Amino acid sequence: MFKLSSEPLNITPYLVQMRDPSAGAFTSFEGWVRNHHQGQKVVALEYEALPALCESEAHKIFNEAKEQFEVTKMICLHRVGHLLIGDMSIWVGVSAPHRDAAFKACRYIVDELKKRLPIWKKEILTSGQSHWVNCQDASVMNLKVHS
Repeated sequence: MFKLSSEPLNITPYLVQMRDPSAGAFTSFEGWVRNHHQGQKVVALEYEALPALCESEAHKIFNEAKEQFEVTKMICLHRVGHLLIGDMSIWVGVSAPHRDAAFKACRYIVDELKKRLPIWKKEILTSGQSHWVNCQDASVMNLKVHS
C-alpha cells in the first residue's frame, strides 16, 4: 500500500495493519525534515507529487520487493505540501518471516521510491530563498506544475 498525505503522518493505525501471524519480523524507516542541507540552513520543505504515477510506480516497487525478498506486508506513507523541521516526510514498514528479509526489503523500497517516484522536494532556506533538490531538468517541473 502506498499513500500520499497532505496531513502529518500518523503511523499508529498502519502499525496495527503490519501485524501478521506468519511474520517474525517488522522493520520500518522514518525520514524526517532536517534543519540543514549541503551547508545551508533549512527552515521547511515543500513536496509536490504526481499521485497516479506515484501509486503506479510504488506498486511496481512493492511487486519487485515481493519477488526478491520473502515479505508479507509493505506500506509506504509520504507527505506532500509544506513540512516543518522535525516533521516525518516518509514512513515505510515491512513485515516478513525473518529479520534479514524485512531489513533488506525496507532498504530496497526506500531506495527505489527515492529514485523512481515523481516526488519533488523544495528546500526553503533561512535566507528566504528556496530551490528544488536534485531536480536535474527544469522542464520536468514545468510539466508537473502545468499538467
